[in-house]
Amino acid sequence: MSRLGNFASGLYKGEVSFDFVGRRKQWYILSAVLLVISISALVVNGLKFGVEFEGGSVFVVESATCEIEAARDATAEAVGSEIVPIVTELNSSSGRSLRVQTEALGAVETSEVQAALAGACDVPETEVSTQVIGPSWGEQITQKALTGLGVFLIAIVLYLSLMFEWRMAVGALVALFHDVFITVGIYSLVGFEVTPATVIGVLTILGYSLYDTVVVFDKVKENTKGLAGGSRMTYSEAANLAVNQTLVRSINTSIVGLLPVAALLFVGAYVLGAGTLKNLALALFVGIAVGTYYSVFVATPVVAQLKEREPAMQALSKRVAARRSSRGDASRPEPSRPTTGGAGSGPDGKPSKPVAAGLATKSSASGSSRKPNQPRNQPKRSKKRKRR
Repeated sequence: MSRLGNFASGLYKGEVSFDFVGRRKQWYILSAVLLVISISALVVNGLKFGVEFEGGSVFVVESATCEIEAARDATAEAVGSEIVPIVTELNSSSGRSLRVQTEALGAVETSEVQAALAGACDVPETEVSTQVIGPSWGEQITQKALTGLGVFLIAIVLYLSLMFEWRMAVGALVALFHDVFITVGIYSLVGFEVTPATVIGVLTILGYSLYDTVVVFDKVKENTKGLAGGSRMTYSEAANLAVNQTLVRSINTSIVGLLPVAALLFVGAYVLGAGTLKNLALALFVGIAVGTYYSVFVATPVVAQLKEREPAMQALSKRVAARRSSRGDASRPEPSRPTTGGAGSGPDGKPSKPVAAGLATKSSASGSSRKPNQPRNQPKRSKKRKRR
């Protein structure tokens, strides 16, 4: 078996363990730092909304040689506004083009900008297309997105409360909140434009993050079933074992999900210059990475912390501590691993002595009156029969 296979097997059996739940204060501090950075970025930079949300005029120039600076300067001179036009390079199967975004313009200003772009890029005015987008469309998209988000959160709370318990619903919501908030903070930090593709990406990562969290919770439920009636390990230790048992799976799933998204982000956006792919891929890339972190480091520790407040779990912790102190090992939980010796094995995994040999030894030690040639089960002759 490879080293990775041995490592994964050790995690599942409890032979190798990382204390995710026990070190929850460290993860909480790291999460607080990330939240502070996101809040600071939102306060200082804000969000850069696209024309679909704020409204404005969009000009598209089909040219293979026109430079971005030339198109920006020509548009700014024609508009005469202090707002700098946003110019984006687009590459598609039909060829290269420039997308120029300005504030909402009238008919006369639109014609002037169209002529200025045609002159700067050395193309006919018919090659410069125009489009005016009102802010009402963006408001409708935002309202529908918020409505869908609310319905999604309500459904998640009901599902987790019914299938698991309300504490796991709280842990999942905490992870989702961090995932979305930090993704939005990254958008503000790097200055990417918020478009409808961004909204789609954010809603998509909610489902992905929740899927990874539910897998961990299902293993926690399996490990803690009937735990309160014993004294082998505490709830936090059983939950930590579940996180370790699903750790390799979470890492593999995240890597498989991040690789194609990274291709969209770096190849599709920066090599091909597809702006829509860039907005969508950034939300997916950040959301998947952050969602994996919070499903492992935050969601389960929150559930364990809430669960340890129950009287039954507190009594369980006392029984576990008393048992370990009586055995002289109060620091480490018992590893959860199957018995490897099989039938006829001793407690140390070595084969035990045969039963027949043990009986023979006992018989010889006590001294037997049976003659060597006498059969084992031969009945004794009756004295009355001899007298006859």
